[in-house]
Amino acid sequence: MTNPPLEPEETAAEIQFQDSPTLAAVLDPNLVLPEVKKQEDPVCPDGMVLVDGEYCPNVEQRCLKYMDPPGRYEYFRCAEYAQPATCKGPRKHLRFCMDRDEYVKPGETLPANYQSWTMAEKTCTGLGKRVCMESEYNFACEGEEMRPYPYGFKRDPTACNADHFDVVGKDGKLRDMRVPPGTYPRCESPFGVRDLSGNLEEFVTIDGSTPERPAMKGAYWQPSRNFCRAAQTAHDRYYNGTETGFRCCSDTLR
Repeated sequence: MTNPPLEPEETAAEIQFQDSPTLAAVLDPNLVLPEVKKQEDPVCPDGMVLVDGEYCPNVEQRCLKYMDPPGRYEYFRCAEYAQPATCKGPRKHLRFCMDRDEYVKPGETLPANYQSWTMAEKTCTGLGKRVCMESEYNFACEGEEMRPYPYGFKRDPTACNADHFDVVGKDGKLRDMRVPPGTYPRCESPFGVRDLSGNLEEFVTIDGSTPERPAMKGAYWQPSRNFCRAAQTAHDRYYNGTETGFRCCSDTLR
């Protein structure tokens, strides 16, 4: 009795040939191949976040209750704001890139302090960027919802590196209480920018100022206002201290 012929075994090459969609298309011209998505060019440089939307230049944020007892600082820190905030005029479209984190010098882990506005301008320009405008800081911090704090409408003393009371050492000097970027994961804005409240007080440029004048935003680790719109304008271009830093902004790449 003659045995039936055995089916030829498939070689690894033949299996690979059959599993290849490109080669399979040669065998079957009607085969529809999956679409290969083209990788888009980045909108922002590495380490930067896209901030894009409708900014409200004139916002009304109404505090429902304050945190501190009667006295000098009774109306300094707001515990909770009314929702929603109210835009008191036309919005303005903003689209730009902002550093996700405060500027850190190469090889270091803490954001750079003892930085002045002039130092910020020199560093940002050298990186092909610029010092952020005050309006850009506001919008990156609060988003289109116009949040008073980057994380929402209720103040959370544990969300950011802020609201510490032991800020002065025995020598009478301000303690250095900086932390590395990302230490407070909840201290993130609607756009994903970190530490826009607390950690370091950051230099920005006041919109429309000629010559350019600095403001300081975000406050630092002490119990301060720390809300997105708050600004310190008493210092000049050259002031720097334990608490001062910056981050850079730039136009989008496309």
